[in-house]
Amino acid sequence: MSEKLVDSHKYNLWKGNLEKNGLEIHGIEELYSRRNGHGEILFSLLYTDATTPEGNKIPPICFLKGEVVSVLICFIDSVTREKYLLLVQQRRICDGSMTYEHPAGMLDSESDAAAVAAREVFEETGIAVEVSQLIKINKDPFFPSTGTSDEAMYMFYCELELTSDEINGYHNNVQGLISDHEYINTYVVPFAEGHRLITNVNGVLLDYLYLKDVGDWELLKKL
Repeated sequence: MSEKLVDSHKYNLWKGNLEKNGLEIHGIEELYSRRNGHGEILFSLLYTDATTPEGNKIPPICFLKGEVVSVLICFIDSVTREKYLLLVQQRRICDGSMTYEHPAGMLDSESDAAAVAAREVFEETGIAVEVSQLIKINKDPFFPSTGTSDEAMYMFYCELELTSDEINGYHNNVQGLISDHEYINTYVVPFAEGHRLITNVNGVLLDYLYLKDVGDWELLKKL
């Protein structure tokens, strides 16, 4: 049975945040919604009539996506100590090009961002990480597109010390869920080189935030 928009976690989280921040909602029109295989709302395009506490109308279009996670996986060579990024390589709708990104995914109706992050890493790269291995960058969500979407991002990183052979074993493997139109190849690359391949702003930011958090100033200078 398909989930109704007004019953979905994403919708109620977004609407609740609007009201918490003082907006008066006069009406919300559902223009289009897409659901996953379980009938849950994946995303929706909404037309919103709402007034701010200052008495102004807010821009009406919202792309409802909800909370998402992005995870930086850093391999550390056990002998050389060199750092590598484990990226996912796939074509994206933004321009049709082949992109290089950190593993990422949507929370849908779930609330445990770390658990979703661990699952997405496994589904997109084949590497199993425990929730306890994930370090959360931001307690409060970051909003990648404040003017058009409610998308709220939580960022994580995980450092894994492996041998050179183990690191190479994660390169160029086919991953992803075909049912979700995911056609992914894993891509292992030296950190600075991988950083230059990433064109999505969230991925670029996550690289810098990780290096700042671990205090790797030497590598930071190379970016």
